[in-house]
Amino acid sequence: MHHNNEAKTASESTSTVLVPVFIPAVAVILLLVIGTISNPELAGGVFSSTLAYITTTFGWFYMLSVAFFLIFIVSIAFTSWGNIKLGPDHADPQYSFPAWFAMLFSAGYGIALLFFGVAEPVLHYASPPSGAGETVLAAKEAMQIAFFHWGFHIWAIYGLVGLVLAYFAFRHGLPLSIRSALYPLIGERIYGPIGHTVDVFAILGTMFGIATTLGLSVAQINAGINYLWPSIPVNVTVQIIAIVVITGLAILSVVAGMDKGIKRLSILNMALAVLLMAFVFSVGPSVHILESFLQNTGSYLNNIVERTFNLQAYTRSDWIGNWTLFIFGWTIAWAPFVGLFIAKISRGRTIRQFVVGVMLVPTIFTFLWFSIFGDTALHMVMNEGYDTLIGQVQANHAVALFKLYEVLPLSSIVSFITVILIITFFVTSADSGALVIDSLASGGAAVTPVWQRVFWAAAEGAVASVLLLAGGLGALQTMTIASALPFSIIMIVAAFGMWRALVIESHHHTSLSVSLQARSAGVPGRGLWRKRLHGLVNFPDREAVEEFVATTVKKAMQRVQRELAKQGWSAEVHTDEAASRIYLEVIKDEQIDFVYEIRIVEHALPDYAYPEMARNEKDIHTYARAEVFLRRGGQSYDIYEFDQHDIISDILDQFEKHLHFLHISPASLPWNMTEHDEMLVPVAPDTDMPRQ
Repeated sequence: MHHNNEAKTASESTSTVLVPVFIPAVAVILLLVIGTISNPELAGGVFSSTLAYITTTFGWFYMLSVAFFLIFIVSIAFTSWGNIKLGPDHADPQYSFPAWFAMLFSAGYGIALLFFGVAEPVLHYASPPSGAGETVLAAKEAMQIAFFHWGFHIWAIYGLVGLVLAYFAFRHGLPLSIRSALYPLIGERIYGPIGHTVDVFAILGTMFGIATTLGLSVAQINAGINYLWPSIPVNVTVQIIAIVVITGLAILSVVAGMDKGIKRLSILNMALAVLLMAFVFSVGPSVHILESFLQNTGSYLNNIVERTFNLQAYTRSDWIGNWTLFIFGWTIAWAPFVGLFIAKISRGRTIRQFVVGVMLVPTIFTFLWFSIFGDTALHMVMNEGYDTLIGQVQANHAVALFKLYEVLPLSSIVSFITVILIITFFVTSADSGALVIDSLASGGAAVTPVWQRVFWAAAEGAVASVLLLAGGLGALQTMTIASALPFSIIMIVAAFGMWRALVIESHHHTSLSVSLQARSAGVPGRGLWRKRLHGLVNFPDREAVEEFVATTVKKAMQRVQRELAKQGWSAEVHTDEAASRIYLEVIKDEQIDFVYEIRIVEHALPDYAYPEMARNEKDIHTYARAEVFLRRGGQSYDIYEFDQHDIISDILDQFEKHLHFLHISPASLPWNMTEHDEMLVPVAPDTDMPRQ
């Protein structure tokens, strides 16, 4: 089956811009910015009343949606589907686990922890949603609320979008774009106006989410600089300069690319964050931190169901809208950006590895962060008389972390490191956001020209600066959160689309799974076991395997091709000598094409290949295999030294299973899904990426 992907690779064109997405996105961004700065008070009033109406009327829907996201993603991980790779079966993870975690965390909400790590527990302690403030019960409640707001639910939102996009892009060869999540439901129409509209909304959410957060949170950088150097004032001019510096660093990072720029910055982020945690833990109430971490984690897990569905229905107040719904709505608004970025760096991992990595590790790290910073602050207030911290935090959330440092040793040095960390977190958010927007505006192109990435990185800084000067950041932030309502509906649809595709995957696995025992029971059975044994203990060189593929394999495929032609089936044998592969493709209109491919794959000789002599480590010894590849990836078996009859039998075995899959799928799939909706595509020989 051939997809009409609209985006070309950068090597084919100087631009990969997808005009039906790029032009509307830029136009709407300009109109919203101009409209907001022309009358920020009016815009703020309109957006605020809209958000208030949404949170009051649809607050239950937000909470129910987030609960569904959490249940869905955890359930998927614990089924047999958890073993499915986000890519071909033979794909390996693109990044090491530490680098992967550092990047997803830096893009996710590293900056939020610096902003809320002290502020949120102190604010909830002073003004809890129920009961008296500044009590032991209020302190426990404050930490529970912080855990709930920044725990599993946040990462379920990011994780669901990331999982859906990674699955469809890397497993099924669709564009790495939000539109691909809708493929099981609308098919090829994702390449039309519906798909364009979805990607435009994703671009707007990402652009304004990053720009408003960047604009509003430079206040924390300004507060830190003012604390270190009191002569530098807290004003808009300093904050604009900070945005310009961050934008410049983000541009350098996107020019450097994913591996050299974002990866290295993310690792630096994690190193600095762990350094700060270790410092505060060692000079703070260490035993109390450990005890509160364990106690609060247990209470969080014990009360997670009740808190998930708590909407303060009997004690209605503005608290739930100002905190829980605000944070969840902001997270959903950021989900296209963070989810797509997580997907971009997660190729080659299994669904279970993805879910555990995205859900468990960041959550544990977050709980540790809040226990170290939040509980230290509460301990200072409750046991050491640092009451003034409450008033300072209530007056300005941005100074919370720096005010905590005042009662700790080496406060100036730690504050300086914190300012550097805030800046690097912002840079990673800005540059990864620019890469995501560029990908969306290019129809999911894997490689794009540098000028496009620079354009979007600069646009983020420009939008943030203009809105900050005009006083319209708050209004636009409110609008962004309100946009979470329609996107949460898209996420629910995407989850059902993925479930639908996974059902197909189950049929595919059942029908096309390789069985060496079944093959050995076929026509060539008597001699095949000797050839298999010979293949286990002999290690041919590349030239021998190349000759085998060019003669025996090719002739066998051509014989099958000719016989299929007699039966009215269109089949072609393709040879790709540069990539050392040959494949038979059987094409049937309105059906999924069958591909049986042989690749020459080289491996290092195993130690047992040298039973009687020492291995010379200076020499590189390799041997070659003629391995079978199907649409779903490498099948991990070698057919070298099979004769033509053996190869034909193996082709027919796989073709029979493919036909069986086509036969059983439509009858057993929900919503009358047809074979045409199965999206697996052949992969290129060296890159493991889909053939266009």
